[in-house]
Amino acid sequence: MQPARVTLSGGEARGPTPEPGTYVIDAKASAVRFRTRSVFGLVPVRGTFAVARGAVTVADAVEESTVDVAIRADSFDSGLARRDEHVRSADYLDAAAHPEIVFRGHRIRFTGPLAVLEGELTVRGVSGPVEVSVDAVTVDERRLAVRGTATVDRYALGVTKANGMTGRRLHVDLDVHAVR
Repeated sequence: MQPARVTLSGGEARGPTPEPGTYVIDAKASAVRFRTRSVFGLVPVRGTFAVARGAVTVADAVEESTVDVAIRADSFDSGLARRDEHVRSADYLDAAAHPEIVFRGHRIRFTGPLAVLEGELTVRGVSGPVEVSVDAVTVDERRLAVRGTATVDRYALGVTKANGMTGRRLHVDLDVHAVR
């Protein structure tokens, strides 16, 4: 069977929809990329995080679908070892004490042509709301791929060290692959 792209718009899925059930996230095939700015907003910074594990549960009513995903805090990688070590330290992510960053998506809301996954992100034991704009969903018999974007305000999650030296907001691009 050829994969089919699902367009989520106008309050409903257009085209083939994923079969209801739980899809286990393939951590190696999934990607979390970010971009931000440092040094008073002048220098662009890009990098990645690694997915530890997770699941997408597709409900009979797609709006009630959920996502649970854990991201390895110690996997922060911006390509600059000194910065990466500092971000993993107690000043920022405190990866030793809080090894996972957790996202729990609890419902999908349709806004015009967009599908938005509403959820909660927990970093260093502090939780706050985060919305993921779902750009594309691709399905086949047993697989589900979702592409989305989000903006995370680190100050809202209690990560406030080095104001001005690192960006307040991270723009996150997600590619999630899961199998039933």
